[in-house]
Amino acid sequence: MGRKSSKIAARKGAQDRLRSQIYAKALFEVTRSVKKGGEDSGTNFLLRVALNKCRKSNVPKENILRAIKKGLGNDGDNYQDVAYEGYGPGGIALFVETSTNNVARTVANMRFYFSRNNGQLGNSGSLQFLFNQKAVFEILAEGLDSDEFELEMMDAGAEDIELEDDSFVVYAEKEDFGAIQTKLEEMGITPEEASLERIPTTKKDIDEETFESVVKLIDVMEADEDVLKVYHNIEG
Repeated sequence: MGRKSSKIAARKGAQDRLRSQIYAKALFEVTRSVKKGGEDSGTNFLLRVALNKCRKSNVPKENILRAIKKGLGNDGDNYQDVAYEGYGPGGIALFVETSTNNVARTVANMRFYFSRNNGQLGNSGSLQFLFNQKAVFEILAEGLDSDEFELEMMDAGAEDIELEDDSFVVYAEKEDFGAIQTKLEEMGITPEEASLERIPTTKKDIDEETFESVVKLIDVMEADEDVLKVYHNIEG
């Protein structure tokens, strides 16, 4: 195989791995939403959101059906949500949300990722003061009357509404997640994202070299099939 062919094969391999990671995380959301609210997307709001993500990512139908079956408890796998906290290069705080069926494997991986990338895994709860958990919804702006939409969201308890690219991002206290969800359902809107996210209370500025090191660590973590999301407090 020539050098050019090798590069093409390597690029395709990387794209396939990335696609596999996207599939895995989208399918996990299907499984988790089914566990919490059942398999009927007509009544399960979070399942509708998850299925919408799968469609946009072109996840094969048979994979989605397996994920639904898994959520119904027919496969024997027992997953639990576990959070890991620590500091990366430059003292950047990292909060890692995972879902795992083997905690020993996952914590060993986290410890390895931190130590190999000039970071340190901390104790559970050590970074709670640096992140607030908020309800976050992302809704496509196309076709919406912005003034009317913002009023409806504020009435439902939204604290802040931002227009990013072509989408509204709605922030609310985690206790108001259900009220925002209900209002969106009444409006016939299925958001692109609907979740509880960790928002940093303070952010830290770092130089370009440190930034690249932190991004490298986050990339390594997000490539782990157990990792759902990595939050940080980088400024900007």
